[in-house]
Amino acid sequence: MIPAPFTYRRARTVEEAVDLAAETGDEGKFLAGGHSLLPLMKLRFAVPEVLIDIGRLAELSYIRDEDGHIAVGALTRHHDLEHSALLAAELPLLAHAAGAVGDPQVRHRGTIGADAASDLPAVGLALDATLVARGPSGSREIAMTDFFRGLFETALEPGELLTEIRIPKPGERGWSFQKFTKRAIDWAIVGVAVQGGRVALVNMDSVPARAGGVERALAAGEGPAAAAAHAAEGTSPASDINASAAYREHLARVLTARALAEAASRN
Repeated sequence: MIPAPFTYRRARTVEEAVDLAAETGDEGKFLAGGHSLLPLMKLRFAVPEVLIDIGRLAELSYIRDEDGHIAVGALTRHHDLEHSALLAAELPLLAHAAGAVGDPQVRHRGTIGADAASDLPAVGLALDATLVARGPSGSREIAMTDFFRGLFETALEPGELLTEIRIPKPGERGWSFQKFTKRAIDWAIVGVAVQGGRVALVNMDSVPARAGGVERALAAGEGPAAAAAHAAEGTSPASDINASAAYREHLARVLTARALAEAASRN
């Protein structure tokens, strides 16, 4: 399908992007990599009157060591995450997950602050990340656990722009990322990210979610196989053309067991 008519505005700085958002109000949408928004516009599930292009803001593309945490600009591409020597040394889970994206277009154009159905938001949960948003009132921090609220709904206020992801350097080195796809270029039917005792799930609910049952079992001293049996607890996976809810629950348990075993081998 063809998107509804819209006005295109290109921001040259973060400040200009925030000003344009304030000017356009609810009628404006930020455009970064475009892999999530543009398909929705073609189907007319999203019909913004104004597109504010932030895709060329170099000031939002970086990876920095910031004394206790790694700061990643919100427009940093998957390709840059995958090939970062700093991430390979400090956050190998993030570097590996970015490289596991099968679609070459997403790898080279997709940004870290992208679709909730993609892999990296769940990885951010496992890494206990904090997000930084900037709006008309200044900047504020949002815990990754509070960011995603529902399908296409986040904690961002009107006019706010995601600018940075801050990730503490892990105290526990064990990590793993496992996912199951039909084709390499597809989103994961189910994915699992593990960092130490934190476990996060991809596509087991309408938003990325921590596997609380697994984490509690690990804290109680259960081994990987026994803890993984709790992977689907408290989740609400969808049934669709790719998999039934029951099959997703099965995949979650299998992939979590594999991820926990691999993480333990890296400690």
